[in-house]
Amino acid sequence: MPLSLEEVAQHNSIRSCWVIIKNRVYDVTEFLPEHPGGAKIILKYAGRDATTAYEPIHPPDALDKNLPPEKHLGELNIAGTAALQKERETRKKTKDEIRVEQAQADVAMKVMSHKAMAYYSSAADDETTHRENARAFSRFFFHPRILRPISKVDVSTTILGIKSSIPVFVSGAALAKLGHPLGEVNITKGAGRTGIIQMVSSNASLSPSQIAEGRLSPSQPLFFQLYKHGDNSIAQKRVREVEQLGYRAIFLTVDAPVSGNRERDIRAPYDLEEQEREGEPTDGQTAGEMPRQPDDVEKEIEGQQPNLYGTAGALLQNMDLDMTFKETIPWLRSVTKLPIALKVSRYIIPTVRLMLSAIQDAVLAAEAGVDAILLSNHGGDSLPPLEVLYKIRQQRPDLFNKLESMFTGFTSRASHVLKALCLGAKAVGMGRPFLYAQSAYGEAGVVQAVRILQREIILGMRLLGVTSVDQLVPELVERVDWQPLLARL
Repeated sequence: MPLSLEEVAQHNSIRSCWVIIKNRVYDVTEFLPEHPGGAKIILKYAGRDATTAYEPIHPPDALDKNLPPEKHLGELNIAGTAALQKERETRKKTKDEIRVEQAQADVAMKVMSHKAMAYYSSAADDETTHRENARAFSRFFFHPRILRPISKVDVSTTILGIKSSIPVFVSGAALAKLGHPLGEVNITKGAGRTGIIQMVSSNASLSPSQIAEGRLSPSQPLFFQLYKHGDNSIAQKRVREVEQLGYRAIFLTVDAPVSGNRERDIRAPYDLEEQEREGEPTDGQTAGEMPRQPDDVEKEIEGQQPNLYGTAGALLQNMDLDMTFKETIPWLRSVTKLPIALKVSRYIIPTVRLMLSAIQDAVLAAEAGVDAILLSNHGGDSLPPLEVLYKIRQQRPDLFNKLESMFTGFTSRASHVLKALCLGAKAVGMGRPFLYAQSAYGEAGVVQAVRILQREIILGMRLLGVTSVDQLVPELVERVDWQPLLARL
């Protein structure tokens, strides 16, 4: 039987918690302790419609995967559906929603919601390393060559044997629907139209199958960024799923077993609450309401913990904290061997990649037999990836012959790409630029971002006196640390 709003409203506590998602009712009581974002956010909508909060950060099939069938309680009745529709139409919009609507024709940072901005742009603690990732590029200078024929320039390359129109791929980044309703599919279609490769995050707003369905053709390549679950059986199921969907590689993320202290992201919900309180009576009370008492807070949260994770931290609550070179890499190898693909008459073995921020780990990765490494520090308090790439070039250049090295870390210009390639990177991953582009302009924004990069890479290569990616060699760049030089003056 269809359920009424009155029936759902009775289940509004930690002891019995029902929520409405897209006019369907779910019993999430037993799921509360397991929810990666904590129980508090669900209890905020207990007995009510949670569609607006749910849709931007969950794949549509998340409920099917995480709740057993008996917890899918049924449809809302006609009266309840009509009441919710009227409520949505007449609901007073928050100040942040009004700002977003007024800025729809403006650039991404003004178009995106506060939550999206906080998640996309935040980094650990004081965000020092986030800034240093960008400043690292300023310490490397080009040595251009002159009087060389440069009329014909080829900026294409291969990444793990797969053709790419430019030496750039979309690095894995979660929750694209925070910035645009279509989310990651904007990036998928834009990447397909421009001939680059998209890496899909385990924590994407859409499921791997929905993103795969968004490809322009079945042959369009996708990589998958694996945040390994602590339960091997769950992790194996995820790997098998993306294999069956035709993903071409697994990027195993090992530099973020837990989220860094991304304070801007953690503060976001409190900032939004403060925005809504501006101009209202102080102490959190509405007109005519009694002031809040000291024990009110304890009663409201029913023993729950405050938000210490933010959007980013909530996504990593089930990460495997005990991964090792000795056990994890062989395990992943054992579950990623695909069956014979008759079309090419050979085994296709998805390659395993690691995101690293220390040269010692690069050596261990080569010894473990991985196919490639992706240098990254996730914006955390460790050495900028460009400096790590430079150290590998200086101390262990032999590693470049043993595995493909890729790079990601606050790369926003073609000159950044070219510097990384000169130091030995096979390709450069970009995450935030494509999130911002699709947030502001959808698929068209992704296409335009690639076109800008392609034009700038061609220009930069001509100015360097090279005509193909393989001509970008270490001799074309030099590291100069200006700070010690200035200190001597």
